[in-house]
Amino acid sequence: MATRVTWALALVLAAVAHTGWAEEGTGASMAVNRQLAKAVFAGGCFWCMEPPFSHLPGVIAVMPGYTGGTKANPTYEEVSSGATGHAEAVEILYDPAKVSYEQLLETFWMNIDPTQADGQFADRGSQYRPAIFYATEEQERLARASKAALERSRKFTKPIVTEIVRASPFYPAEDYHREYYKKNPMRYQLYKAGSGREGFIQRTWGEAAESAHE
Repeated sequence: MATRVTWALALVLAAVAHTGWAEEGTGASMAVNRQLAKAVFAGGCFWCMEPPFSHLPGVIAVMPGYTGGTKANPTYEEVSSGATGHAEAVEILYDPAKVSYEQLLETFWMNIDPTQADGQFADRGSQYRPAIFYATEEQERLARASKAALERSRKFTKPIVTEIVRASPFYPAEDYHREYYKKNPMRYQLYKAGSGREGFIQRTWGEAAESAHE
Protein backbone atom coordinates (compact mmCIF):
# COMPACT_ATOMS: atom_id res chain seq x y z
CA MET A 1 0.00 0.00 0.00
CA ALA A 2 2.82 2.40 0.86
CA THR A 3 4.35 1.90 -2.57
CA ARG A 4 1.07 2.72 -4.32
CA VAL A 5 0.62 5.87 -2.23
CA THR A 6 4.19 6.94 -3.02
CA TRP A 7 3.56 6.49 -6.74
CA ALA A 8 0.34 8.50 -6.57
CA LEU A 9 2.15 11.32 -4.79
CA ALA A 10 4.93 11.18 -7.37
CA LEU A 11 2.40 11.63 -10.16
CA VAL A 12 0.98 14.73 -8.52
CA LEU A 13 4.42 16.24 -7.96
CA ALA A 14 5.45 15.42 -11.53
CA ALA A 15 2.35 17.11 -12.86
CA VAL A 16 2.92 20.25 -10.79
CA ALA A 17 6.57 20.41 -11.81
CA HIS A 18 5.87 19.82 -15.49
CA THR A 19 7.10 22.66 -17.71
CA GLY A 20 4.54 25.42 -18.07
CA TRP A 21 2.23 24.18 -15.33
CA ALA A 22 3.78 25.68 -12.23
CA GLU A 23 3.41 29.28 -13.33
CA GLU A 24 3.58 31.92 -10.63
CA GLY A 25 0.29 32.40 -8.84
CA THR A 26 -1.28 29.18 -10.15
CA GLY A 27 0.85 26.25 -9.00
CA ALA A 28 -1.02 23.01 -8.34
CA SER A 29 -4.33 24.45 -9.53
CA MET A 30 -3.07 24.45 -13.11
CA ALA A 31 -2.00 20.81 -12.76
CA VAL A 32 -5.46 19.89 -11.51
CA ASN A 33 -7.21 21.81 -14.28
CA ARG A 34 -5.10 20.28 -17.03
CA GLN A 35 -6.65 16.96 -18.09
CA LEU A 36 -4.19 14.10 -17.82
CA ALA A 37 -4.67 10.53 -18.95
CA LYS A 38 -3.12 7.13 -18.29
CA ALA A 39 -2.15 4.31 -20.61
CA VAL A 40 -0.95 0.83 -19.68
CA PHE A 41 1.09 -1.44 -21.95
CA ALA A 42 2.90 -4.74 -21.47
CA GLY A 43 5.74 -5.56 -23.81
CA GLY A 44 8.04 -7.98 -22.07
CA CYS A 45 10.69 -6.80 -19.63
CA PHE A 46 9.60 -3.41 -18.31
CA TRP A 47 13.22 -2.23 -18.20
CA CYS A 48 13.04 -1.95 -21.99
CA MET A 49 9.52 -0.53 -22.17
CA GLU A 50 10.11 2.48 -19.94
CA PRO A 51 12.67 4.49 -22.01
CA PRO A 52 10.74 4.76 -25.30
CA PHE A 53 7.76 6.39 -23.58
CA SER A 54 9.77 8.46 -21.11
CA HIS A 55 11.37 10.39 -23.96
CA LEU A 56 8.11 11.34 -25.68
CA PRO A 57 7.12 15.03 -25.33
CA GLY A 58 3.92 15.18 -23.34
CA VAL A 59 4.64 12.13 -21.23
CA ILE A 60 4.75 13.17 -17.57
CA ALA A 61 5.87 9.95 -15.92
CA VAL A 62 6.30 6.24 -16.61
CA MET A 63 6.04 3.63 -13.88
CA PRO A 64 7.05 -0.03 -14.32
CA GLY A 65 4.78 -2.48 -12.55
CA TYR A 66 2.51 -5.49 -12.68
CA THR A 67 -1.04 -5.95 -13.95
CA GLY A 68 -3.42 -8.41 -15.52
CA GLY A 69 -3.25 -10.99 -12.75
CA THR A 70 -5.06 -11.93 -9.58
CA LYS A 71 -2.65 -11.36 -6.68
CA ALA A 72 -2.77 -8.02 -4.89
CA ASN A 73 0.53 -6.21 -4.28
CA PRO A 74 2.73 -8.87 -5.91
CA THR A 75 6.51 -8.84 -5.61
CA TYR A 76 8.93 -9.10 -8.51
CA GLU A 77 9.86 -12.61 -7.46
CA GLU A 78 6.20 -13.69 -7.38
CA VAL A 79 5.46 -12.23 -10.81
CA SER A 80 8.65 -13.72 -12.25
CA SER A 81 7.50 -17.18 -11.18
CA GLY A 82 4.56 -16.91 -13.55
CA ALA A 83 2.12 -17.96 -10.84
CA THR A 84 0.33 -14.61 -10.29
CA GLY A 85 -1.10 -14.12 -13.77
CA HIS A 86 0.42 -10.65 -13.86
CA ALA A 87 2.48 -9.28 -16.71
CA GLU A 88 5.34 -6.84 -16.41
CA ALA A 89 3.94 -3.55 -17.70
CA VAL A 90 4.33 0.22 -17.72
CA GLU A 91 1.75 2.78 -16.63
CA ILE A 92 2.11 6.07 -18.50
CA LEU A 93 0.81 9.42 -17.28
CA TYR A 94 0.54 11.80 -20.21
CA ASP A 95 -0.93 15.07 -21.41
CA PRO A 96 -3.31 14.35 -24.34
CA ALA A 97 -2.86 17.94 -25.52
CA LYS A 98 0.79 17.19 -26.26
CA VAL A 99 0.88 13.48 -27.10
CA SER A 100 -2.03 11.41 -28.33
CA TYR A 101 -2.98 7.87 -27.38
CA GLU A 102 -2.43 6.97 -31.04
CA GLN A 103 1.19 8.12 -30.73
CA LEU A 104 1.62 6.00 -27.62
CA LEU A 105 0.22 3.02 -29.51
CA GLU A 106 2.67 3.61 -32.36
CA THR A 107 5.56 3.67 -29.90
CA PHE A 108 4.26 0.49 -28.29
CA TRP A 109 4.04 -1.49 -31.54
CA MET A 110 7.52 -0.38 -32.59
CA ASN A 111 9.11 -1.70 -29.41
CA ILE A 112 7.68 -5.23 -29.24
CA ASP A 113 7.30 -8.38 -31.30
CA PRO A 114 3.51 -8.46 -31.71
CA THR A 115 3.63 -11.99 -33.13
CA GLN A 116 5.04 -13.54 -29.95
CA ALA A 117 2.33 -14.43 -27.43
CA ASP A 118 4.36 -16.53 -24.98
CA GLY A 119 6.74 -13.78 -23.94
CA GLN A 120 9.03 -11.32 -25.64
CA PHE A 121 12.34 -12.17 -27.25
CA ALA A 122 14.52 -14.18 -24.82
CA ASP A 123 12.02 -13.82 -21.98
CA ARG A 124 9.34 -16.51 -22.05
CA GLY A 125 6.25 -16.96 -19.96
CA SER A 126 2.90 -15.23 -19.45
CA GLN A 127 4.56 -12.62 -17.21
CA TYR A 128 6.27 -11.28 -20.37
CA ARG A 129 3.26 -11.41 -22.70
CA PRO A 130 2.52 -8.32 -24.82
CA ALA A 131 -0.79 -6.61 -24.13
CA ILE A 132 -2.67 -3.34 -24.30
CA PHE A 133 -4.75 -2.65 -21.21
CA TYR A 134 -7.46 -0.16 -22.10
CA ALA A 135 -9.21 2.00 -19.49
CA THR A 136 -11.95 3.53 -21.66
CA GLU A 137 -14.04 2.59 -24.67
CA GLU A 138 -12.12 5.14 -26.71
CA GLN A 139 -8.79 3.56 -25.79
CA GLU A 140 -10.18 0.15 -26.75
CA ARG A 141 -11.43 1.49 -30.10
CA LEU A 142 -8.11 3.13 -30.91
CA ALA A 143 -6.13 0.07 -29.80
CA ARG A 144 -8.16 -2.29 -31.98
CA ALA A 145 -7.95 0.10 -34.91
CA SER A 146 -4.17 0.34 -34.58
CA LYS A 147 -3.85 -3.44 -34.40
CA ALA A 148 -6.00 -3.82 -37.51
CA ALA A 149 -3.88 -1.22 -39.32
CA LEU A 150 -0.72 -3.10 -38.41
CA GLU A 151 -2.24 -6.31 -39.73
CA ARG A 152 -3.19 -4.61 -43.01
CA SER A 153 0.33 -3.24 -43.40
CA ARG A 154 1.68 -6.79 -43.73
CA LYS A 155 4.74 -5.67 -41.79
CA PHE A 156 4.75 -9.11 -40.20
CA THR A 157 4.19 -12.44 -41.92
CA LYS A 158 2.99 -14.11 -38.72
CA PRO A 159 -0.36 -13.30 -37.03
CA ILE A 160 -0.51 -10.31 -34.65
CA VAL A 161 -1.33 -11.97 -31.33
CA THR A 162 -0.97 -9.07 -28.87
CA GLU A 163 -3.86 -8.99 -26.39
CA ILE A 164 -6.20 -6.02 -26.03
CA VAL A 165 -7.91 -6.36 -22.65
CA ARG A 166 -9.67 -4.22 -20.08
CA ALA A 167 -7.37 -2.63 -17.52
CA SER A 168 -7.20 -4.16 -14.07
CA PRO A 169 -5.41 -2.92 -10.93
CA PHE A 170 -1.85 -1.80 -11.61
CA TYR A 171 0.79 -2.41 -8.93
CA PRO A 172 4.00 -0.36 -9.12
CA ALA A 173 7.21 -2.36 -9.18
CA GLU A 174 9.90 -2.06 -6.55
CA ASP A 175 11.87 1.20 -6.61
CA TYR A 176 15.04 -0.34 -8.02
CA HIS A 177 13.23 -1.19 -11.27
CA ARG A 178 12.20 2.39 -11.99
CA GLU A 179 14.48 4.11 -14.53
CA TYR A 180 16.70 1.05 -14.54
CA TYR A 181 18.15 2.20 -17.86
CA LYS A 182 19.54 5.28 -16.08
CA LYS A 183 20.67 3.57 -12.90
CA ASN A 184 22.42 0.67 -14.66
CA PRO A 185 23.05 1.86 -18.24
CA MET A 186 25.71 -0.71 -19.15
CA ARG A 187 23.74 -3.68 -17.86
CA TYR A 188 20.61 -2.34 -19.51
CA GLN A 189 22.28 -1.99 -22.90
CA LEU A 190 23.77 -5.47 -22.66
CA TYR A 191 20.40 -6.92 -21.75
CA LYS A 192 18.53 -5.08 -24.52
CA ALA A 193 21.00 -6.33 -27.11
CA GLY A 194 21.45 -9.80 -25.64
CA SER A 195 17.74 -10.48 -25.36
CA GLY A 196 17.31 -9.93 -29.10
CA ARG A 197 14.99 -6.93 -28.72
CA GLU A 198 17.39 -4.32 -30.10
CA GLY A 199 18.26 -6.29 -33.22
CA PHE A 200 14.63 -7.18 -33.89
CA ILE A 201 13.52 -3.54 -33.72
CA GLN A 202 16.31 -2.39 -36.01
CA ARG A 203 15.65 -5.14 -38.57
CA THR A 204 11.90 -4.53 -38.53
CA TRP A 205 11.71 -0.75 -38.48
CA GLY A 206 15.07 0.40 -39.84
CA GLU A 207 15.78 4.10 -39.44
CA ALA A 208 12.40 4.66 -37.78
CA ALA A 209 13.66 2.55 -34.88
CA GLU A 210 15.99 5.34 -33.80
CA SER A 211 13.08 7.51 -32.72
CA ALA A 212 11.05 4.61 -31.35
CA HIS A 213 13.39 3.46 -28.60
CA GLU A 214 16.54 4.38 -26.74
